[in-house]
Amino acid sequence: MFRSLHMKLVMILVLLITSLMTVVGAFLMTSVTSFYIDSFYEQMNDAFSDAAFYSALKTEAAQEDGAQRLQSLMELYAGTLGIDSRSRNYYILNADTGAFLTGSDEAGGAVLEQTANILTARNGSVGSESDIAANYMDVAVPVSGGDNHFIIYIRDDRATVSELNGELLLIILQAMLVGLLVSVLLSFLLAKTMIDPIEKLTEGAERIAGGDFNEVLEVDSNDEIGILTTTFNDMASVLHDTLDAVENERSKLDALFLHMTDGVVAYDADQQLMHCNPAAVALLDRAPEACVYAEIFEPIRPFAQVLGMRRGDYAEAELTVGERSVELYFAAFADEETGGVLVVLHDITEHRRTEERRKEFVANVSHEMRTPLTNIRSYAETIRDANGDIDRETENSFLDIVISETDRMTHIVQDLLTLSRLDSGRTEMVMARFPFADAIDAVLRSIALEAQRHGHELTGDYSERLPMIMGDRGRIEQVMLNILSNAVKYTPDGGHIRVSAGDADGKVWMEVADDGIGIPEKDRSRIFERFYRVDKARSRESGGTGLGLSIAAEIVQRHNGSLSIVDRPGPGTTVRLELPIRQATGQEALS
Repeated sequence: MFRSLHMKLVMILVLLITSLMTVVGAFLMTSVTSFYIDSFYEQMNDAFSDAAFYSALKTEAAQEDGAQRLQSLMELYAGTLGIDSRSRNYYILNADTGAFLTGSDEAGGAVLEQTANILTARNGSVGSESDIAANYMDVAVPVSGGDNHFIIYIRDDRATVSELNGELLLIILQAMLVGLLVSVLLSFLLAKTMIDPIEKLTEGAERIAGGDFNEVLEVDSNDEIGILTTTFNDMASVLHDTLDAVENERSKLDALFLHMTDGVVAYDADQQLMHCNPAAVALLDRAPEACVYAEIFEPIRPFAQVLGMRRGDYAEAELTVGERSVELYFAAFADEETGGVLVVLHDITEHRRTEERRKEFVANVSHEMRTPLTNIRSYAETIRDANGDIDRETENSFLDIVISETDRMTHIVQDLLTLSRLDSGRTEMVMARFPFADAIDAVLRSIALEAQRHGHELTGDYSERLPMIMGDRGRIEQVMLNILSNAVKYTPDGGHIRVSAGDADGKVWMEVADDGIGIPEKDRSRIFERFYRVDKARSRESGGTGLGLSIAAEIVQRHNGSLSIVDRPGPGTTVRLELPIRQATGQEALS
């Protein structure tokens, strides 16, 4: 209840009014008491300082019945001395003994105590010392006449002061009550003008904390509260924009984190898993909850060692998961108390395979070039060293071998250049529409003599009404010729080669089927690799470079088609070529 600003304001005002009235009351009551005491002693001093009055006192005191005469004189001066026989009385005392002789208060005189002022008067001096703590005011004046010695003692019991203070206290209490009522009313008024805007600001802050930025607070004044409200609205707008920007960035990071090809795994300082994206799950081949640092990475790089790294430092390592090779990057984030460890996983399996293929490619090129160079050198040295000892026919035979090996090297170099241009994108495809059937006819005519030389039966089974396709006719015919040449080369003499074609689902296809030596199952997945041969010895005998099918596959890929080996029963091989009838919209050339 007392925690609300309204109640605090009421309590502050009540305490303020109470404290103020208490201080004022205490000050007034003290001031009244002091004033009354000062007035009493000033009045007494003025009266007894009157030479005539004091001389009369001494004259009356010298008489035989001096006490009674002094009483009569005091009655005459009662008004001057303020004697009222109720709160202020006079007493005539024996100066030697201090005993009460007569006065305006017989009952009080009988029990009159010897005050300090009376004792002073008995010693012959005027006793007029004020004691504010006492409940009375008094003055004692010694009067001597002849042999008689008296003390005129005037005593005021402060009844008037007490009554006046009582009235003041009542007035102060009434004023305090009115002040309290006024403070309550003022608190409600202040609550309306000051606390209500603060409560609205509080409600606005609660809405913002709940994510609601739509409502704008009204500015009702130009004072500090109005400035605060305006600033609050500006802050809410900036905060809204900032949170939107942060949310957008977080969404981008989440999308990047979820869809990035590299794996990311984060652990806190206690090795508890914080994040593990899908790529990391796939690379580690285990569920996210099973990605425990101690089980996977601790043997490679201790957690404490990584956690102690400085910002900007990282450590590299490599991990093998099944057939995958994964490169690891370890780094610490934040500090050792509040931070953790981040592990980034990069799949380098394909890189390793590419590196192996590169090495194998270089080795194959070296091997393929070395064989004809060796032959050329051998026959050339033989001719040179013979010094005319060999006949013309043998020499021509050796030269034919040199020329044949030179042609073979030329083919290898040309094929390598073709692959290099395809890989680098420097070879442009001249795209145009042409009849697919005409291209097949042209290739069959060019290979017919070679097939006839080997005694093969070459047949075609396709319609002349095959659709026209978009592509580079020269490159497509190069692919077809490569497939048919392989069928002719690797089919024993007297074999059968059948070419069929058709169209379906927006594509045209051509199949070349032979009854030759065939391709073993284990070699079919690699038949389109560069320099790969099923039977290396026989391939070299037939003049093959091992690059024809690789070039064909690259050309078909540039046409968004496919080249594959068809599974079928029986001996021989069936190669299938598929090409789209239409290329991408507006595509006129491929690089």
